Amino acid sequence: MTRALIISGHPNLKESIANATILTAVAAALPEAEIRYLDSLYPDYRFDIDAEQQALLRADVIVWQFPFSWYALPGLMKLWIDEVFLHGFSHGSTSKLNGKKLLLSFTTGAPQEAFSAEGWFGHDLNDYLLPFRTTAGLCNLELLPPIHTSGVSYMARIEESQISQQKEAAREHAARLVAAIKALS
Repeated sequence: MTRALIISGHPNLKESIANATILTAVAAALPEAEIRYLDSLYPDYRFDIDAEQQALLRADVIVWQFPFSWYALPGLMKLWIDEVFLHGFSHGSTSKLNGKKLLLSFTTGAPQEAFSAEGWFGHDLNDYLLPFRTTAGLCNLELLPPIHTSGVSYMARIEESQISQQKEAAREHAARLVAAIKALS
């Protein structure tokens, strides 16, 4: 059985609809998965490096669950990587993560069509994933195809129907994530 570790990098999950819904659905479908909610574990942004590294060592597949923030990771998750992925642990000649799988699971506020050469941002979403591919390569992690859902903006939750649509999109995202994790077993 695949041991999954899910790192929730949302800086304030209490204010989330999509990421919170995704994590709730995944926790129900995969009760054996370890989910580390960085915002509640470390509200002061002071990580227990040993606990985080031990969780990574126990995992076969590592899932980074986050909202795409300014075309990258949210600050909390970026700091977590900076402090946990140390030379000698995650990379270098004594790397301990070799061969584990990394799965990016994220949401974007902007709609999918904004992420294209012709779209609002002028770049395909895949273009923004270069730092993740580089990180996976440096750490000898197998980067799996990402799972993402676009169009779940804070701005688009004024009406109950918008909230319902975001929750449904998030449940569909969670189903794809669960299926991807189960397919690794």
